[in-house]
Amino acid sequence: MMNDKQLELSQGLFEHLKEHYPEIQLEDIVESGVYPNHIWVNLVMPETDDRRSGLREQAADLSTDILLDYGYHITVSSANGPVKQLA
Repeated sequence: MMNDKQLELSQGLFEHLKEHYPEIQLEDIVESGVYPNHIWVNLVMPETDDRRSGLREQAADLSTDILLDYGYHITVSSANGPVKQLA
């Protein structure tokens, strides 16, 4: 079961990423069905490969900091296809 601190850190991770990647959308924050005590922050990712790559790199750095500071495994993953930009 996800505790309040895990939820707070997960939401903070999303909000930090949203500042740099405003096109992303939060789908949900869930416990992993595979790994106990592992949280997944599921996002609708940016459309371009460069933006997705940059986001994943930044998310990995932030997730590592959370793991080292708090001991919580929080991973950003793709909820579905990339956000489509409207012309």
